[in-house]
Amino acid sequence: MASEAQESFWSGFRRNPLAVSGLALVTVLAAVALAAPLIAPYDPSAIDTFHILEPPSLAHPCGTDTLGRDCLSRLIYGARISLFVGFVAVGIATAVGTVLGAVAGFYGGWIDTAIMRLVDVMLCFPTIFLIMAVIAFLEPSIWNIMVVIGLTGWMGVARLVRAEFLSLKGRDFVLAARISGASNARILFSHILPNAIAPVLVAATLGVGNAILTESALSFLGIGVQPPTPSWGNMLTEGKDNLEIAWWLSLYPGLAILITVLGYNLLGEGLRDALDPRSRRE
Repeated sequence: MASEAQESFWSGFRRNPLAVSGLALVTVLAAVALAAPLIAPYDPSAIDTFHILEPPSLAHPCGTDTLGRDCLSRLIYGARISLFVGFVAVGIATAVGTVLGAVAGFYGGWIDTAIMRLVDVMLCFPTIFLIMAVIAFLEPSIWNIMVVIGLTGWMGVARLVRAEFLSLKGRDFVLAARISGASNARILFSHILPNAIAPVLVAATLGVGNAILTESALSFLGIGVQPPTPSWGNMLTEGKDNLEIAWWLSLYPGLAILITVLGYNLLGEGLRDALDPRSRRE
């Protein structure tokens, strides 16, 4: 049964060209980030006052910035920061949302009510303003950003997991586990959760793109990743200040963000179609 399900999943995934394109984009970006020290042509922090604001050329394919640093090298190293923030923040959000959603859906009653009211309260605040308010009281560091993004982005996952648990906890295999004497913890994590993981996987994939956008927005506003660490967001800030004379400073970081978010969105949509036969495109 498991092999048949896997074959069905891969068959549906391969038939979706947009999903395959998303997977290819994500794979290339991950490879670039991992191989940054090997493929970056220059030190991303090396200042060269003799080549300030040079337009794209053979020596500097993406031009140089206001300190003469190579923009291509900074873009490549910026991919590391963006993907790292995206994965860690989504990992935190997914872990918190999965645990709270599972507990709410499995136990119900006042526990469900309390957790869902907490979700409602969290959703009342615009996420970006909530993050900005929290970071205003913290030192702007990459670790604080990842934790704050993760702890303010778990609500959607919690709702998805709760809905799956409400649907699954009355199934025959759960009743059989209860009759056999399995504990609530074993039923929750060993029997129901593995069957509810598909929407969580989709939400996590889509969440990476959102986390990267959030980090870029925070860095653009000056409260995210701080210079001289290269980040696509703080590169956009520098480009904004020199837009009329150095268009390349804004164009290439913007394209990097666009392509990355597009890749994860396409991959997430493809996973959803392949994992859910009801939404699969014919």
